[in-house]
This record gives sequence, structure tokens and C-alpha cells, in this order.
Amino acid sequence: MRVIFMGTPDFSVPVLDALIEAGHEVVAVYCQPPRPAGRGKKDRPSPVQLRAEALGLAVRYPVSLKGEAEQADFAALEADVAVVVAYGLILPQAILDAPRLGCLNIHASLLPRWRGAAPIHRAIMAGDAQTGVCIMQMEAGLDTGPVLQREATPIGAEETTGQLHDRLSAMGARLVVQTLGALASLKPEPQPDEGVTYAAKIDKAEARVDWTKPAAEVSRLIRGLSPFPGAWCDVAGERVKLLGARVVNGTGAPGRVLAGFTIVCGDGAIEVTQAQRAGKKAMPAYEVLKGLALGATVG
Repeated sequence: MRVIFMGTPDFSVPVLDALIEAGHEVVAVYCQPPRPAGRGKKDRPSPVQLRAEALGLAVRYPVSLKGEAEQADFAALEADVAVVVAYGLILPQAILDAPRLGCLNIHASLLPRWRGAAPIHRAIMAGDAQTGVCIMQMEAGLDTGPVLQREATPIGAEETTGQLHDRLSAMGARLVVQTLGALASLKPEPQPDEGVTYAAKIDKAEARVDWTKPAAEVSRLIRGLSPFPGAWCDVAGERVKLLGARVVNGTGAPGRVLAGFTIVCGDGAIEVTQAQRAGKKAMPAYEVLKGLALGATVG
């Protein structure tokens, strides 16, 4: 097929690779414009732009798709289908209607659960037993379109958002290739009205650990916000990110430090398995403890 690919972050890159490997003709790649990043605040291309240019593909990064000129340029590509995954812009109806077979979105949840911006984070933070990927026909609503294919996967007891992100990215890449191959025979399934939840964008204000919460909830927060933005606590006046955790036995006042990097919660305790001090790389907890004295309590 003649495919327009629309995506921006790391999550989207395996999908682009899979489309190329499957023999589809990617006639253009759309992504977000380069953004200032790093200490020098120089414009940095997105992961998709870098990969597309390495593949010799035409890259476009309009600030908006609402203008008539941008919409005309999009339609002029005469694509069979657009594949959209974590692109980052709202697609106007004229864009949705331009490809012959419409626009397909790869969404990292089992719709209608976790529509919206942060489905992977929210699934872990909510304690969901499973999540998955849906291939959806796009329409004007927020992740409301009918589903063509879906695949579920269990969420591991100690799995982080970063780990689940990589698994779902690979799953989405495989599933969208299958979908394109069987598109003529697939029947779109409207999403039910029951079970709708919204995955709001992660707010950094959510990231401070509240040790009065049950250990299971604290563990989910730590794993759900790993690697970014990273749940954190105060250790002797230093903000330390907690990036991996498991629930363990432990009693005492919330915030009390037990052996190693085990901290008491409102009910039970958690063992921190990975952490990151300010200005340093993420490391296994035992490495962090070589240079960090936890003291009797953390805040």
C-alpha cells in the first residue's frame, strides 16, 4: 500500500520499521517539529524524524494541519492509508478523509479503557492485570473510533512503564502489519459505552511518594512513573527518584527505613530496586546506597 506514517517518539519507530520491512511504500512521514532540548537548548529532531531520514524517507513536520495548504499537500500524496501512532497533533476531518482507506491509529490500551494521552502509565498506576494494543479506525472523537484488531498482554508484577512501553510498541508494529494485510476482510467493532476511562496526561505533581498509602499503591506509582517523570522522595534534603519497586513485608511508621532500601508504607512496605540521585544515572538500589545514607526515615 501507499502509506503515510504519522508518529513522533521512540514508541513509533518500530512501527515505521515494520511497515518498511513488510514492503509497504511509505510516501511521507509526518512528525512533530524539532524541539529545543539539552543544555544548549538546540533544536533536536524527534526519534521518528531521525529514523525516517536514515531510511531516506520524505519527512514533514507542520506545526498544524488545520490550514488548507497543509491539507492539500497531504491529499496530494494519494495514499491508500495513514498509520498514526503517538503523533501529537489533532487530525482535522479533511486529513482523516484524505487517504483512500482512512487513518488507522495504534493505541496502547484495550479500548475503551484508557483513552487519551498516558494509557501505559495509567494502566500500571491503576493496578490493571492486563493491557494491550488496539488498531482503531480514526474519527473526530478522542480515541473513540471502531476497533479493527486488538491483542491483550498481562502486566508483570514488577513491570515499569518503560518496559511495558517497549513490549507494546513491538506488539503494535506487528499487529498493524497484520491489519493492513487483512484490511479488506476485517469488520470494524464499535467501542462499547461501558468501561470508558481516560488516561490523563501525567502531571509532575503526582510524582511525590506518599508513604501513608498502601505498599501496593506506592509500588504501582513508582513503576508507573518510571522512567519519566520518575516518582521521588526526600532523602536528607535530596530529591531521589525511585524507578523500580516490589512489595515486601514490613511494619512500622510510614516512611521508616528498614534494611537496605526497604521503606514502610501505610500498609506493608516496598523495596526500591532502582533509583537515581540528582545529576546521576539510574542505578540498581544497592549501587545508589554506596553513596547515599538513607537515615531512619525518608520524606
